[in-house]
Amino acid sequence: MEERVYQFDLLKAQNAKLSKSERIYRIICESSDYGYIYQNLASDEVLTFGSFEKMFGLRLHSTADFYEFTERLNAEDRNMVLDTLFPEEKDEMLASCECRSLDDHSWFRIITRLEDNDNPDLEMDKIITIVNITREKSQNSELLYMAYYDTTTGIYNRNYFVSLLTGMLQNAEKEGCKVSLLMIDIDDFKKINDVRGIIIGDELLEQVGSYLKNLMVKDKLICCHINNDIFCVAIYDPKGAYSVENFYKGLRERFDQPFIMSTGVEIRTTASVGVAEYPDSGISALDLINCADIVVYKCKKNGKNNLEYFKAPILDDFLKNVDLENKLKTAVFDNNFMMYFQPQYYSCNRQLRGFEALIRWKDETGKMIPPSVFIPIAEKNGLIVSIGHFVVDESLKQYKRWSDYYGKKFKVSINISALQYKRDDFVESVMELLDKYDIDPSGVELEITESILIDDFDVVTEKLTRIRNYGVSISLDDFGTGYSSLSYLKKFPIDTLKVDKSFIDTLLDDASTRIITESILNMSHAMGFETIAEGVENERQFNYLASAGCDVIQGFYLGKPLPPDKVEELLNDL
Repeated sequence: MEERVYQFDLLKAQNAKLSKSERIYRIICESSDYGYIYQNLASDEVLTFGSFEKMFGLRLHSTADFYEFTERLNAEDRNMVLDTLFPEEKDEMLASCECRSLDDHSWFRIITRLEDNDNPDLEMDKIITIVNITREKSQNSELLYMAYYDTTTGIYNRNYFVSLLTGMLQNAEKEGCKVSLLMIDIDDFKKINDVRGIIIGDELLEQVGSYLKNLMVKDKLICCHINNDIFCVAIYDPKGAYSVENFYKGLRERFDQPFIMSTGVEIRTTASVGVAEYPDSGISALDLINCADIVVYKCKKNGKNNLEYFKAPILDDFLKNVDLENKLKTAVFDNNFMMYFQPQYYSCNRQLRGFEALIRWKDETGKMIPPSVFIPIAEKNGLIVSIGHFVVDESLKQYKRWSDYYGKKFKVSINISALQYKRDDFVESVMELLDKYDIDPSGVELEITESILIDDFDVVTEKLTRIRNYGVSISLDDFGTGYSSLSYLKKFPIDTLKVDKSFIDTLLDDASTRIITESILNMSHAMGFETIAEGVENERQFNYLASAGCDVIQGFYLGKPLPPDKVEELLNDL
């Protein structure tokens, strides 16, 4: 009797344990994000668990119900799902597929697995697991989009474009076709960003990208956003409707119209286009892009808003500039420059007024590189700031040595670049050097060009006023060639006005030039400025300028730029 009671209690405990396990299993299934289908292959019993009913709004009871289930899926995916649910190989242990919901809003992964009990007397079961992979698909789509497309403009990004262009070139090689690579650079984009803000700038890029996107034809015309304000277009076998000329005509027509921003602001701009062609300009995607980049820079340098084709001499010039730029960097690092000084004389008595400090550079071969060649490169890559500091420091040091040794009163005139002048510490750096060498500021003159005046007028005026109040003279160089305006002359703190050499060259042969020059001289005297004529090369020019009232003469006629030892000879003779 006790044995039977013990067995009853044991059975009761096992049933309670089994009931608890079933409850736990049911809780887990019902809280799972997965849906499950159980199918007994022998009895055709079908049961659903987990989130299946929530996913599809039905329960399955037999194999026939599977077809009702597939009706809840995208029609294009149904046959694939049925092949997964009922594989041709009856003993296939595992099959899977991915499919979409009927409304295309959701994605599912369906995995069919046979449970083999390794016992022929036991029934074989099929377990079907259904996983909602919508989030995974969305993330993959985003990653895929980022891999191929530019997020600002919606067209291809650089990497994918290079891949497609490489394929184009391979086909072109097989078929003996040409490929044209166009680089499009939006003119003055930085100014748009600075004035209008980067949000407007990005919207402009988006609109340009949208225009290009509408032109794309698979395997024929593809576009990408390289970076910043630069786009690239590749045209396969360019001719007819897809010729470079037709493309550029349409581009010009679009840029002739304003771009209307979402704020209602109208942006008017132009584009410079450089073209490199396969196989003439290069045989790889990167070769073509590099060549187009070189020629678009030349296009912008020649006035912007135009199209230019790459030619071999352009590459030669570019490589020379690259070589020169590398040498210039080394020269800046080593301070491998020298200062020459061109004398200036009063026209009334030919007495020495002073010297203009002029930088000179010999490369490692001993070849003299003209400032007109290396200064623009230095301004472009920012080296001009370091070069400018060398010029000021070396000129002041030399001036102090001469003024102390010879005891003569004269001025040293030093050119200041716009980039150098824009630095916040510019005024302080000049004052520190004057104090360092214990120089009387009245003997120093800083020459600025009119390009400085396109910046904030108040900031420019404040800096110049501080320098001038310290005792340093200010000279406005190249007057008449840039942004000349009487309105700023009467407000600007300057002491001297230099008449540009371009006027002096044609002074004796052109009546209009004479009228302009005399007007500049008369106006300058009326406003209390000293006047200097630069580039005076013969006696006739000298005599005319002297009679017209020009105060100071500078040029080869009275003296070429001199190295320091020749300046000392000149000072000894005074």
